Amino acid sequence: MNNILKDNKTKFITITILVVAISRLLPHPYNFTPIGAMALFGGTFLKDKKIAFGLPLAALLISDLLLQLIKPGSAFYEGWFWVYLSFILITPLGFLLGNKLKVQNVIAASLMGSILFFVLTNFGVWTTGLMYPLNGAGLMSCYVSAVPFFGGTIMGDLFFNALLFGVFAIAKWRMPLLVKEV
Repeated sequence: MNNILKDNKTKFITITILVVAISRLLPHPYNFTPIGAMALFGGTFLKDKKIAFGLPLAALLISDLLLQLIKPGSAFYEGWFWVYLSFILITPLGFLLGNKLKVQNVIAASLMGSILFFVLTNFGVWTTGLMYPLNGAGLMSCYVSAVPFFGGTIMGDLFFNALLFGVFAIAKWRMPLLVKEV
């Protein structure tokens, strides 16, 4: 916690992640959200692993609770566990990005995060047994049915990663004290 209070870089990242998390409250196309980008961004720039996992998760939880206030029944939706799990698994992709920050690496990590989210969350839908039979054909049918939503995930992840990483790069270039570590 002291790190968040003292470190300009961590404060900047915290505010940035919270702001994009709030964007989930705005109308948007299906799956066009900052979820994957928040996890990737946090994993890339937050040195403290507990904060790298915890901060984006807290932002996701806060935005879910705010969504619940706006639209009752929207927080802790069916399959929330799989969304949070995918979120947790995207964060280490940011650890891997670390010092290899190039546009093509961010795009590749973003796409990997989108795929991970797609595979896990739709697996979660299938495991309920409510919409698809619990066999190989049911699993494939679940994935095929989810393909139309996958485009929103990819575009949302790419857009919000470009926004987060771009804002951070500009801040680092134009206002280095703002993102300087203590």
